[in-house]
Amino acid sequence: MDRVIQKKAWGTKKIATIAGITGAVLFGAYLIVGAASGKRKLNVDTERITVSEVKKGPFQDFIPVNGVVMPYTTIYLDAVEGGRVEEKYVEDGANLKKGDPILKLANTDLELNLANQETQVYAAQTQMQISHNSAQQNTITKLNQMADVDNAFKEAERVYLLDKKLYDQKAIGLQEFRAAENGYNYQVRRKKLTTQILKQDTALTRQEDVQAREQYAHMKNTLELMRKKVADLTVRAPIDGQLTSMDAEVGQNKNKGEHLGQIDAQNGFKVRVDVEEHYLSRIYNGLMGDFSFAGKTYKLVIKKVFTQIVSGRFQVDMQFVGEVPKGIRKGQTLQIRLALSDETTAILVPKGGFYQQTGGNWIFKVAEDGKSAYKVDIRIDRQNPDYYEVLQGLKPGDKVITSSYENYDGIQELVLKKP
Repeated sequence: MDRVIQKKAWGTKKIATIAGITGAVLFGAYLIVGAASGKRKLNVDTERITVSEVKKGPFQDFIPVNGVVMPYTTIYLDAVEGGRVEEKYVEDGANLKKGDPILKLANTDLELNLANQETQVYAAQTQMQISHNSAQQNTITKLNQMADVDNAFKEAERVYLLDKKLYDQKAIGLQEFRAAENGYNYQVRRKKLTTQILKQDTALTRQEDVQAREQYAHMKNTLELMRKKVADLTVRAPIDGQLTSMDAEVGQNKNKGEHLGQIDAQNGFKVRVDVEEHYLSRIYNGLMGDFSFAGKTYKLVIKKVFTQIVSGRFQVDMQFVGEVPKGIRKGQTLQIRLALSDETTAILVPKGGFYQQTGGNWIFKVAEDGKSAYKVDIRIDRQNPDYYEVLQGLKPGDKVITSSYENYDGIQELVLKKP
């Protein structure tokens, strides 16, 4: 018995293939339009392109950047000495005055060292006093000896002078005169030696006293330094301001130099801005920028450039020029137009996708009747996020196609078709 074979309907894949072939054929047909004239033309739908007008107006080379509002002055709090957090006096966000205590660290070793240093200083002070008293007593003894020697010298001198006179008068013999003379010479030598010993002793005593005082002063300075280190266990506010980023809890151990928090001074704000590294050579102090906030425009100026590059970007600090926006807060992000040049008057073309294919060397210019567009050579100089600056090839009032030229490779003229 014969069986009827039914025709299979076309599948989706087959339909898509036929549609693709048809589109390619139609595109090829477009490419040969105007072949007789020697120009490759292409019909385009005006709804699929962007036509822009060339105009003359103010131009400024600027880049859009993001900035974060920061306190104008920030002082970081680090642990000068390590220790365990024993007590917290305030919490994060507190407004402080200079010298207000924030937290206290406990460090038993440091406190024990302080006690030992104090003991050594007191012992040195006692020993210095004992040495001073001993030196004074020794000096008194030497002075008494000097007094005895001086008295004996004067007596020997008196006897010598008297005997010499008597000997000259033949009143006494030579033997008696020689005895007086020898006694006198002995006392002269004795006085000279005693005087020299006293001078040396005085100089030595003075030197020892100076050394003892210097050593004591050094020990006292060391003690004061140790006391300061113990005092630094109580962390205090270095300036008036707000405590932020507090990172310490009772019982935690903090190493020397570890970050504890920061104090933000209440003296205004600055803006920290990230900039791409290839602009580094064009960024310097004094460049201006502006941003909009609550319907108003405010100005900023670069005051500091950080040339260190991290992840392809570097940072600058900007200050407000004139009025500071009311209601602005720390951590707020601002969208800033950072000017790289002064404002000038130029011929401008709106930015568009055409630049990717032409490199700014040519563009499709719309004919006066609006029915076609043809290639013209141009020269573009600077650019900003909105416009290209045209130096040659166009004039104000010209209309050009600024959308993408991705499918226009080798095309000299576009035939504009309205749907």
